[in-house]
Amino acid sequence: MNVILDSYGALLGEVDAWFRRCLEQHPDMIACCNGCSECCRGLFDITLLDAFYLKLGFDKLSESLKTEILKGASRRLESLSLQNHEFVEPWLLNGIPEDDWDALMPEEDEAPCLLLSEAGECLIYEYRPMTCRLNGIPLIDISGEELFDEWCTLNFTKEDPRQLDNLRFGFTDLFSRELLLFRDFVASLTGSPLNEVDLFIPAAIVMDDKKIVSAINSLNPHSG
Repeated sequence: MNVILDSYGALLGEVDAWFRRCLEQHPDMIACCNGCSECCRGLFDITLLDAFYLKLGFDKLSESLKTEILKGASRRLESLSLQNHEFVEPWLLNGIPEDDWDALMPEEDEAPCLLLSEAGECLIYEYRPMTCRLNGIPLIDISGEELFDEWCTLNFTKEDPRQLDNLRFGFTDLFSRELLLFRDFVASLTGSPLNEVDLFIPAAIVMDDKKIVSAINSLNPHSG
């Protein structure tokens, strides 16, 4: 399992290298910087692989800080369970109908991420999920295919970034490799690969490995 997590860390490093290159090429167009947390609001789904990688960073925090964050995560999850009685521990999104996902993470939710410091900096920055690393710039594959055509409103205020070829990256290949790592990771936990297991950051913070495995097996009866 650790080998897969290390491989995933290397994959995330490729994303970081792409984002740094974009910043270097367009410093006057991209406002993203250390301490900017405008996008770190509300809830969004992350993969189980992201959750385990995030937990590596969380475990490095001080005990007092971990205790405070754990309390906040528990409160948030309890509130969500009251909102949707099917959304229960270990709080996998796959356990509820996809139509209910949006209700749990409304766009108007401005609650800051539990892993932000008072200064607005990510406390587990080197271990943050892939979606956090990709946010802010449209995701356009080197082939020209637009995989995600939105961007942070603070960026590219005077120019359409979709017309900037040097922002492109091999996203199709990246996501294919991510999926293979994810399948191997779930197989290492349960004995059977799956293509998708999603949860929120608060659920990742309080994650119980044994309960996660049990829940995944209940979603996939063929798991061994």
